[in-house]
Amino acid sequence: MSMEKTEQDTSYIENAIPAYDNQHKVGFVQEYTPEKDGIELHPKPTADPLDPLNFSRWQKWTALGLVMWMYFLFTYITTTTVPSFGLLQKQYSISYSQVNWTVALPALGLSVGPLVWSSVSDIYGRRLILIIGTTIALVATIGSAVAKSYSSYMAARFFQGLGVAPASTVGMAVVNDLFFEHERGQKFGLWVLAIDMGLLVGPLIGGFVSLIDQYWVAWLTAIFFAVLLVAEVLFFPETLYPRKLMHSQLLASPELHSDNEKTAATAPASINIARTKQLPFLNIWKVPGIEHPKPWGTLVQFMKMWTFPNVVVAVVVYSFAWYWWIMSVITFLPVAYPNYKPQIQGLLYGGMILGTFFSEILFSGALGDWIIIKLAKKNDNVRVAEMRLWLLYPAIVITSVGLIVWGVSVDKGYHWMVGQVALFLVAAGIQMGNTAICAYIVDCYPLHAMSVISFYVVLLNLSAFANPFFITPWHDAVGFTWTFATQGLLTTFVAIPAVCTLHVFGKGWREKRGAPKWISPEYE
Repeated sequence: MSMEKTEQDTSYIENAIPAYDNQHKVGFVQEYTPEKDGIELHPKPTADPLDPLNFSRWQKWTALGLVMWMYFLFTYITTTTVPSFGLLQKQYSISYSQVNWTVALPALGLSVGPLVWSSVSDIYGRRLILIIGTTIALVATIGSAVAKSYSSYMAARFFQGLGVAPASTVGMAVVNDLFFEHERGQKFGLWVLAIDMGLLVGPLIGGFVSLIDQYWVAWLTAIFFAVLLVAEVLFFPETLYPRKLMHSQLLASPELHSDNEKTAATAPASINIARTKQLPFLNIWKVPGIEHPKPWGTLVQFMKMWTFPNVVVAVVVYSFAWYWWIMSVITFLPVAYPNYKPQIQGLLYGGMILGTFFSEILFSGALGDWIIIKLAKKNDNVRVAEMRLWLLYPAIVITSVGLIVWGVSVDKGYHWMVGQVALFLVAAGIQMGNTAICAYIVDCYPLHAMSVISFYVVLLNLSAFANPFFITPWHDAVGFTWTFATQGLLTTFVAIPAVCTLHVFGKGWREKRGAPKWISPEYE
């Protein structure tokens, strides 16, 4: 059946099912072979109004917006304290290296969190885990505001990261639940935009708030978490959906009938289970109809994922030869411009904010989707994951140029606008790279999206955790020029060959290695 529909148009549901019950819209499913620009849709939708793929536009975008807000706070908590480093040094009588470690501890929590939350969200649902995580982050943020010692402050910072961590893998799962594969480039782009903007807007806001004191930096963050918590409770629907059960029950049903145009059936009574919006307001039971993993399943899958070269090469190279340099820039911007007040230092993150924003609007998610569709049409309407990689080449180059120019501009004392242009390039390249890498690894193993994104998030945040421990001695030894020039050269001479390798061998590696043995049932 050729089906033309938009996200907000769900009228095809009622038209497809003659016996549709308008008073009790459950228990019905329609299997389609729909197309988008001649290419079959994935995941395969149903005509069930409780299917997240059939949620209205405003419900989808509200859910996406809340996930983006949490993902914004995911990195916001890490960097918003940077302009108040001097105040924290005085408060706890610590060195610059020690205060820099306060950025590392939330990153460690962000790294550990996906291993804790991901499998649990496949058992009890997305909504409950997001609410619990936000609550933990809120309490920990209040703890950081009232901490009396350096050690208690560091502990609070760790639990901030642990609490907000579901925004990564669980947030990605929500995107997968709500949108088709051909839409995900744009949606992943917005999702990645949120994390990158949080990383950069954090110091901007923190610079102005620190004019009051360092305590209000934490209190404002607590307010942000409180608003998010209320919005999640009131407006976020459950999106974990028993798609595999719905399709399997349909195919097993004796009422199944088909023709050249469509296949339609009234699902048997056994699938009249509570799902998505029918679940309790705060569901504390296992979501029915899902093949629930073990709570430690994500940790096991993380270890096994090291045997899949496509994901390993893409994520390791991006995390440890590219992304982590942004932490060098963020934490050393106050050192680069020591004569400016904290609020002015915060404004100097403006170049990175603009670079991130314009990169996503013009060159990342939507452009990646367009490239995929054009290349697929030339490939007999077959998408190949490596089609996502083309944007990585310009992204690597502009990131490297930005890093080199910024390091030189600081050492030579060039006008601050030169530094802003350089930081614009750094952020634009990293945003393009982040979106492309996320989309690529998910396209490699779409039925294992949670596993691959968990792998990505853990390593990405481990790189952010490690960076503050070595950047200070590196800078002290060789200065700005050679520190950041070396980072730019490493990005170029490591990342470009890695991307070329994926382009040449990626498809063959996937075919030879095969797909992971475990399946995330809700994506099938």
